Amino acid sequence: MDEKSNKLILVPILAVLFVMIGYQYICPAGSNSCHFNTGEKLRGASLLSTQYRTNEDFYTELEDDSPPKLPSKFNFTERDLQRHVDFNIKGDDVIVFLHIQKTGGTTFGRHLVRNIRLEQPCDCKSGQKKCTCHRPGKDESWLFSRFSTGWSCGLHADWTELTNCVPVIMDKKKAQKNKRNFYYITMLRDPVSRYLSEWKHVQRGATWKTSLHMCDGRSPTQDELPTCYSGDDWLGVTLTEFMDCPSNLANNRQVRMLADLSLVGCYNLLSMNESERNHILLGSAMNNLKNMAFYGLTEFQRKTQYLFERTFSLRFIAAFTQINSTRAANVDLSEAVRRRIEELNYLDVQLYEYAKDLFLQRFQYTRQRQHQEERLKRREERRWLREQREQSRDSLPKRQVGGGGGGDELATTTEDYTSQVARW
Repeated sequence: MDEKSNKLILVPILAVLFVMIGYQYICPAGSNSCHFNTGEKLRGASLLSTQYRTNEDFYTELEDDSPPKLPSKFNFTERDLQRHVDFNIKGDDVIVFLHIQKTGGTTFGRHLVRNIRLEQPCDCKSGQKKCTCHRPGKDESWLFSRFSTGWSCGLHADWTELTNCVPVIMDKKKAQKNKRNFYYITMLRDPVSRYLSEWKHVQRGATWKTSLHMCDGRSPTQDELPTCYSGDDWLGVTLTEFMDCPSNLANNRQVRMLADLSLVGCYNLLSMNESERNHILLGSAMNNLKNMAFYGLTEFQRKTQYLFERTFSLRFIAAFTQINSTRAANVDLSEAVRRRIEELNYLDVQLYEYAKDLFLQRFQYTRQRQHQEERLKRREERRWLREQREQSRDSLPKRQVGGGGGGDELATTTEDYTSQVARW
């Protein structure tokens, strides 16, 4: 091969090497400064539970994660969308976490006691299930939850139980009864995924049989709430057996736990017909959810974090993680079985549709408000800088040319370079 051919082969190789070396300088390993539009997204990837990233990074990912804007099926008012509370952690305000089974509540509950940046963080000791979450300088908890006060109102107490029990419990712990603000919060989950997750949990031996289900001052009788199994638990239950039990509390659990059960005679199914009962339950659950200080959705961890922070003016230390690989996600369902689960949870399906719509609208509304605030802040900063420059020009003394009076005055130097060129 002659020298000319060698040079022809060598030129493109050197060109490739030059590009690669240049890329290493411009986009070093681990850099986030270079982005390529490959049209691909990492499924299941999201914010890591590591050190909190900058606001711009976090908000950019929020925007990327946003579904397309769709017209709402519900006529929400601005009051429904606007969520911000003046939570006074140093006063008497209390955040009450209503923990619905298999909605990611355990993870969110740990965020509340371990992951919020506070003047006086919760004291969580290794080996202990509960943390001490006292107000700054006070021997009193600002958080009512499983990981702070324990199951003080019963195991997985619902809205009916908590709203009647929490004020009594909190006032017992403090002699001086000031007016308190109780801010109720909760987490919801896609009904089919939540139902499957509860089935898998019960299949492993969970029962929650110590739950009180208090309503109108009493627990339900055995006739009102029959158990689905004999023995200590329902270990090894198949999905078909789980679905076939008519008194299974997994059915429409989210609606039942968010509704005011006293409106329908508690667990007495004979107090009214089924259609009327379901209509009242769903309407009550929707109304209570809408009026809560905050609720999040398991499927939208980043937005849940963002809305909580904006609602309570609190910041998390580490960002939330979206985990899409769950036991429920790994269950292989036929279309017929999926439809059966949706039928058993048709109230929850309607509630979740309502909750998701309101949640995403609140997110979009809050982001728009934030953008407006940031634009106003930048405008005020620019105005302030202009005023400072004008004051600086007015305050600078004028210098005279020559040794005595009567000389021509030289204008004071300003930041406007072009005007000085004209004078020079």
